[in-house]
Amino acid sequence: MSSSKSFPMLQVVIIIILLIGIFQFSYTDEQSEDSENFLIEVTDSNGVVHQFESMPQRVAVANTFAASAMRMIDVDPSVVVGVSGDFYDDELWPEYSDTPIVQQSAHSEIDFEALFDARPDIYIVFATNGMVDTGAIRDKLEPVGIDVIALDFYKYDSLRDEFNVLADLFGKQDEASLLFTEFDQIESLINNRISNLDSNDRPLIVMEHHASLTRDPVVLTGTSQWTDMIEKAGGINRFADLPGHTTHVDMEAILDANPDVLMFDGITFDIGFNAFDDEGKCQTHMDFISERPGFDSMTAIQDNRMFIMSGEFAGPMMIHGLPTLAKLLHPELFSDFDSESYLDNYFTKYHDVERKGKFVCLSDEGSILIDTENVEEEEESSISLLLMIFGLVAVVGIALFMMSGRDRDVSIERETILDDDE
Repeated sequence: MSSSKSFPMLQVVIIIILLIGIFQFSYTDEQSEDSENFLIEVTDSNGVVHQFESMPQRVAVANTFAASAMRMIDVDPSVVVGVSGDFYDDELWPEYSDTPIVQQSAHSEIDFEALFDARPDIYIVFATNGMVDTGAIRDKLEPVGIDVIALDFYKYDSLRDEFNVLADLFGKQDEASLLFTEFDQIESLINNRISNLDSNDRPLIVMEHHASLTRDPVVLTGTSQWTDMIEKAGGINRFADLPGHTTHVDMEAILDANPDVLMFDGITFDIGFNAFDDEGKCQTHMDFISERPGFDSMTAIQDNRMFIMSGEFAGPMMIHGLPTLAKLLHPELFSDFDSESYLDNYFTKYHDVERKGKFVCLSDEGSILIDTENVEEEEESSISLLLMIFGLVAVVGIALFMMSGRDRDVSIERETILDDDE
């Protein structure tokens, strides 16, 4: 009796197993077919996976770092259908002068009406910037069909990965490879000159965040891109062992560190492309720093070694800016090295514009990094002065020649009169 009952039960179990197997095969097959429809798959800097059937044709870009990176691998700018107000400089961003503005800055609220009118396929925003709530942006936009791609382009460790994301999105892998070769060459040139330095020959640096302008000292710490760049330029970030990107420290901590160099993040200063610190805020800030209680005995103050670096050095330009920082830290090793040519090349090659502006402010007026436009003006003034002097010399010479000619005529006339009298 029991054996006759167990047989139907066995049949039921076998049928259930077969049904599960068929379902799993069918589901896996469907998944495989779906994945084959997605020709492009990328993972952004928030770890979010994005899949696309084809290359994005309509792109909104919130910040100039991402747009600069797109230029550097030759992405067609016509795909950009929306930008932020950060693209205000028509000389640097002429192709976007008539592009709809979908938010006032990379850190401001999104104008959703303008963004929806632009109808982008993807929106490129910062991934880890503390002033951008990337998660909230994604929650609002992805349900309506706009993929939010989170990329920073201001962290050395993730810089190449983020370029690769753009390269995969827009089919620019070859261009990215060439760019990385250029990066390697620049880094190798610097490393060859500083590789034999021991720790005593590497200047100790404290770098303050721009937030230090308004409150107690905020220093750049372990995960800051500046820690990487300082080390690659032959320096030591005194607060590299502290966690995070930035942190507050007591004034006494900076005094105790007694750095050889004080550096400042210059994002809030009027320096960089087409900016010249016309109001002299750099010098005002450095004067303020040097007047902090106890700072007069600090090595950096006594040796007059304070640098304010423009925001471009913390973005996609960071590798091209590395020679500038290396020369500032080790002028004796790079006295014959044209660090400015790398900045010039960055703007002419990737932005198709001549570099102009003040990119570094130094407490030492004998700066190795010059204000390109002012130098051109000085050269023009010098040429004008030389031409003026040459003109005056010519006029005086002509006048003297005419006077000497007149004297000869008078002399001849006198001789003629005397001859007639005789």
